[in-house]
Amino acid sequence: MRVAFVPIDNRPVCYTLPEIISKIDSDIEFFITPRSMLGDLTKSADIKGLFDWLFGLPSQDAIILSLDTLAYGGLIPSRRCSSTFEQIRLRLETLNEILKQKNAKIYAFSSIMRISNNNYNQEEKEYWQNWGKMIFEYSYNLHKNGVAQTTVPDEILNDYITTRERNFEINKLYLNWDLFDTLVFSKDDCAKYGLNVLESQVLESMGGVTKTGADEIPLSLLARAICKKVKICPIFLEPESENLISNYEDVSIKESVRGQIELAGCKCCEQNEADILLFVNNFKDHQGEIVMGVDTESFAKDFEMPDRPYMIADVRFANGADNEFVKAFFKNKINDKNFYGYSAWNTSANSLGSLICGAKFKFLAKKYDKNVFQKLQVTRFLDDWAYQANVRQTLVKPDLELLCKSMKKYELILEKELGTRINAKYSYPWNRLFEVEVELN
Repeated sequence: MRVAFVPIDNRPVCYTLPEIISKIDSDIEFFITPRSMLGDLTKSADIKGLFDWLFGLPSQDAIILSLDTLAYGGLIPSRRCSSTFEQIRLRLETLNEILKQKNAKIYAFSSIMRISNNNYNQEEKEYWQNWGKMIFEYSYNLHKNGVAQTTVPDEILNDYITTRERNFEINKLYLNWDLFDTLVFSKDDCAKYGLNVLESQVLESMGGVTKTGADEIPLSLLARAICKKVKICPIFLEPESENLISNYEDVSIKESVRGQIELAGCKCCEQNEADILLFVNNFKDHQGEIVMGVDTESFAKDFEMPDRPYMIADVRFANGADNEFVKAFFKNKINDKNFYGYSAWNTSANSLGSLICGAKFKFLAKKYDKNVFQKLQVTRFLDDWAYQANVRQTLVKPDLELLCKSMKKYELILEKELGTRINAKYSYPWNRLFEVEVELN
């Protein structure tokens, strides 16, 4: 099977993660755009180069597209770029013509522009540092009450609304394309109310499919492109709390799990029917977040691995693992036969989508590569557990020397628990603490 993939941007979770997952099955030919063509925190993608790359692709069975990359230059440029609706529409007409010639199944997603509830402007327009939280409140109240008052200056509010409306009209445009096998509109950083939630409701009324999440959706679509269904049974480690809502999401953790299973082209089922069990280390009262100083009650039981295929979504905390759960997990002997993956990456949706993708690739692999799967697991534990839940908290700025020194302790633990030697290099691809790149040799 041949699969082509256009990521959101050049972050490791968007670029190297799908690349690693695809290699779990060496029977799959995976074509991914050159990383140099993709955007980052301050640079937009080379859109013309990406169009040329798509045009020159050999015959494919499936193409996975991050439409924001091709329309705006990336997810972050979709909130910042100054291109007009007409300029983007003409660009997308070219894309439509290229894709029609490919005779492949097209799996695509486009984001509904987020509204973050803070004054942090690293991924937004400059004015967000002063007005972001107030714009969020205006959006929330306007959707909830139908009217809203604000002291945000007119020129700033008008600019924000104009950008939103442009992106919304582009999303409606995709619904007229008779092209997609699957088209998903992503809801990133959601609250109960907001213009983004309102837009999702309108798109749904027009026949569109919306999903909570963003960065993991290309991975969910990659899993979906491998068309055979895998039956998955979710098991919540805090079953009485399965209806609570995760940070940055607008649906319960139970709904989020089911939605991610179904988007990946899998089936949610009962335990006696399952191909793979999905253990969800969910939160009791509220989801914690270590980096934001939000604590929650950690896992406080024994965890016994079943004698059948299983995977673990560790979502008790956003942006990192639950240390107590990892400790309980490592009391067991991990074997490749039944272990289908671990993830605690960022939001609940991020963790679930990426986890299910890797597990599905392993379960259906015609030519399974055990070493690649092990590389995936070492990467996730080093990133999600060692770095995000521990080392990151000791750093005040990107410091590679201190990072490498601090990670050694966790590398030694993983070598023992996963039965492998680790030779890792680290970098900060966007020169910030939020993400680290783990390169294993």
